[in-house]
Amino acid sequence: MNKIFFLLINTVFLFSVLPLFSQASEGPIKVEMRFDTQENKWQLYRGGQPYYIKGVGGQTELDRAVAYGANSIRTWGVEEGIRVLDKAHEKGLTVLFGIWVGVERQGFDYNDSKGVRAQLEQITEVIKAYKDHPAILMWGIGNENDLFYSDFKVWNAIDDIAKMIKKLDPNHPTMTVTAGLDVAEVQLIKERAPHIDIYGVNTYGGLIGIDEEMRAYGWNRPYVVTEWGPNGHWEVRKTTWGAPIEQTSTEKAADYERRYKLGIEKDEEMCVGSYVFLWGQKQETTPTWYGLFLEDGSETEVMDVLEKSWTGSYPSNRSPSIKSMTMNKKEPVASVYVKPRQLISFKLKAVDPDGDELEYRWEVLPESTDIKSGGDKESRPKPIEINIKPGDENGILNFKAPKKTGAYRLFAYIYDGNGNAATANFPFYVQ
Repeated sequence: MNKIFFLLINTVFLFSVLPLFSQASEGPIKVEMRFDTQENKWQLYRGGQPYYIKGVGGQTELDRAVAYGANSIRTWGVEEGIRVLDKAHEKGLTVLFGIWVGVERQGFDYNDSKGVRAQLEQITEVIKAYKDHPAILMWGIGNENDLFYSDFKVWNAIDDIAKMIKKLDPNHPTMTVTAGLDVAEVQLIKERAPHIDIYGVNTYGGLIGIDEEMRAYGWNRPYVVTEWGPNGHWEVRKTTWGAPIEQTSTEKAADYERRYKLGIEKDEEMCVGSYVFLWGQKQETTPTWYGLFLEDGSETEVMDVLEKSWTGSYPSNRSPSIKSMTMNKKEPVASVYVKPRQLISFKLKAVDPDGDELEYRWEVLPESTDIKSGGDKESRPKPIEINIKPGDENGILNFKAPKKTGAYRLFAYIYDGNGNAATANFPFYVQ
């Protein structure tokens, strides 16, 4: 038995001692896909009523999700799904219940029949226990199992799980999720996992045009955009030393707005909704790349455009915007090199649409070296102490470069005093 098998056994034990949460008395609410022949489109129904997913990927800040117009949340693992079901239902949110399926990049071996069987048995017990919870919208079987993999038997295992779910639970559709869209994955899922009802796709810079790719690759059933957001760290320009250049919060907001309109809402025939990523905060390449909240809970203008997309109206107080930034009169794409202890001049121009007074905060971090794949957990670099020159104007920072050679980033946080912020970071190299 490999270590993955032992982990599965331990997880089964965990579920055997975890108390069942108090499922609401009304029982399951039937969710189904129907094809409307008159309008030539797929429609998701919940409780007999049309249901379009305006979802968030994450389990925190549920009150804010409801206030801004979201109606569903996505989870990735069984335990986090269990813990949020009752709370989501109380707030009128549904749950795309994520079931983590072993991934090859983390050592799971689909030639290990005992491990595969243990995984199926574990998931079977979860389905039996929670299939009748009224918050469940559908089952998300696996996430990005196609990322850095070579064993196609994973799709057979996913189909076995989907087939088991359909036998035990006639009330909720099944889904699996891929990293981006590839014709090979689409065909493999069609051939090896026919019990999957809905295709889930995680896509960032490639979101616009995903509707055409779905059809071109042979998928003719409904799909959900299960993760979407800014340009991914693998999709952007890099400095000469290889550091990916992150968008400012203002640049991200423009892309979120455009991608929602042209990449999600546009496909009325097959796309039944989406889950924006990430409804929370995490370290992934940087502490600000994917989270819709900052570490202190502040929101950027990305949230403004999401609320506008979901409700039709902007919030009463909007976030600051970043107009420009330079380091030693250069932009990030210029790949700025400095000497140890050299004086660095950074200038950032920000404006607030409501005329709020802005507060600037700064942080220098070494470039992260703990880079993982598929959203696996990363550690946050420890900040470098910087001496801010007294008397610097708002948006202007003069500081000395670190002594140690290597790659760094200067982070700027601009607050409006009303819970909103703008963010940007600038990579530089000490040599």
